[in-house]
Amino acid sequence: MNITVIGGSRGTGAQIAIAARQAGHQVNVVSRSGNAPVGTRAITGSATDPEVLREAVAGADAVVVTVGGSRGTSRGRTRVTSAVIDAMREAGVRRLLVQSSLGTGDSAAQLPVPLRQLMKLVLAKPLADHNEQEQAVRESGLDWTIVRATGLKNAPPTGTVRALEVADHGTLGGSIPRIDLAEFILSVIEDESTIRKAFGVSS
Repeated sequence: MNITVIGGSRGTGAQIAIAARQAGHQVNVVSRSGNAPVGTRAITGSATDPEVLREAVAGADAVVVTVGGSRGTSRGRTRVTSAVIDAMREAGVRRLLVQSSLGTGDSAAQLPVPLRQLMKLVLAKPLADHNEQEQAVRESGLDWTIVRATGLKNAPPTGTVRALEVADHGTLGGSIPRIDLAEFILSVIEDESTIRKAFGVSS
């Protein structure tokens, strides 16, 4: 597959790019810095620049958005994701995967009650951005999957991922190594049963 990773120079995005390359996929990485994992194609520029995105999604089979919040704006994730959606529609690319956060939207029910209350107090602005981001994804008309992670950590992989939809009525807590999250996201790209679904994930 030809996979484009938005925000793939570091963090979870870099882990996805590395895992995808190791699996034999062609990988394009969009970042401001121009940094990209070895063996991937680096595309330098802003992830809200239509020209940069037009180049990045051309010929892609799937696009993965893993961007974090941006300094100076409370809507960084939403702005990037909306711009990516526009570029994908223009190019006729349909498969979209978006990394979000557990606690967003109806997934608050998947958090233990104390953590649910803490997130509302401490992470109100990032959650508001994620809510708006997810709304843009759901209204995109694309073949999307949302992956809502618990806390992320830079740690060796456990090889174990718990993935639940809200309808599964389970709770998720703790954290997940970025490598495990990356492997899960990569595994669902070609899984049509995950289209238009949102999953909470933890170790």
